[in-house]
Amino acid sequence: MQFGIFDQNDHGPYPLGEQYERRLQLIEFYDRAGFRTYHMSEHHSTPLNLTPSPSVFLAAVAQRTEHLRLGALVYVLPAHHPLRLAEEICMLDHLSGGRVEVGIGRGASPHELQYFGVDPDQAQAMYVEAYTVVMQALTQAEVNFKGKHYVFENVPIDMKPAQLPHPPLWYAVPVPEGAAWPAQHRINVVCGGPLQRVREITDRYRAEWAAAGNSLDELPLLGINRFVVAADTDREATELGRRAWPVFYASFMKLWKKHGTQPRYARIPEDFDTVVQNGGAIAGSPGTIRAQVRTMTEEAGANYFISQFSFGDLRHGEVLHSAGIFAREVLPAVRERVAQAI
Repeated sequence: MQFGIFDQNDHGPYPLGEQYERRLQLIEFYDRAGFRTYHMSEHHSTPLNLTPSPSVFLAAVAQRTEHLRLGALVYVLPAHHPLRLAEEICMLDHLSGGRVEVGIGRGASPHELQYFGVDPDQAQAMYVEAYTVVMQALTQAEVNFKGKHYVFENVPIDMKPAQLPHPPLWYAVPVPEGAAWPAQHRINVVCGGPLQRVREITDRYRAEWAAAGNSLDELPLLGINRFVVAADTDREATELGRRAWPVFYASFMKLWKKHGTQPRYARIPEDFDTVVQNGGAIAGSPGTIRAQVRTMTEEAGANYFISQFSFGDLRHGEVLHSAGIFAREVLPAVRERVAQAI
């Protein structure tokens, strides 16, 4: 079992420059505490994400950390020129000393794609083509591709990533049938949604992995992503979550409400108590957090737990205290169980 961080970098209680600096300080703590990877989202034209260029922000993260792996989860491929994105990935991999992890996806919001002049109905086809081009650019000396949306002929590629043949890949899986492709291509996955669905996804991934002749001892990371609020008491943690959630919810829903639509997969409750009851968040004292993380990962069949500590109007000290409790109470306990098993 390993542990990572997910960050929307949504609109918080600080001016933008101060938010960036405080977030970088927080990521420095994640690095020292022993979390595996800092994953960040990509969104545009919305307070849900005030770091809409993952590569720019991750370049700063790379210079403020030493061990923490880092990456977009995900790069919205239809919003990027694939050759330029491949170059950015190579740059980040070398700037970080080979610590980059690359999440790929088509984008969850049709409205954000439309703002970029992308027809949402074409996004899936663009994503598939862009992925092919990016992988060619990362692994080959020349890109040759002819598709509906991208055409490249004899494009020389001089840059290669530090991690050969390419950095580890990530894919967000919302439904069980979506686990087949990443399992067949040895790609790490992250899952949200109800625990039962996450278990169906991880079971399907393991089945596809084994059917391809792979050993379960070499299984990629199967991640579950949850909001986490830790405090000295259960009551204090719940009150923090209740206060911060409406701010996050407003940012999350702004574009959907503007257009009178609803998210297809990532629907979230309007109140924090329902989020906790549905298993989308964990809130509590150190003992509560430790017990719930153990139970949740076992029920989900996950081997990677991704915490989202920062959201809404949670202040820097509150998030640092919450992440500190998790680092003290959860990370050592898991390492101890692994050592005893060995």
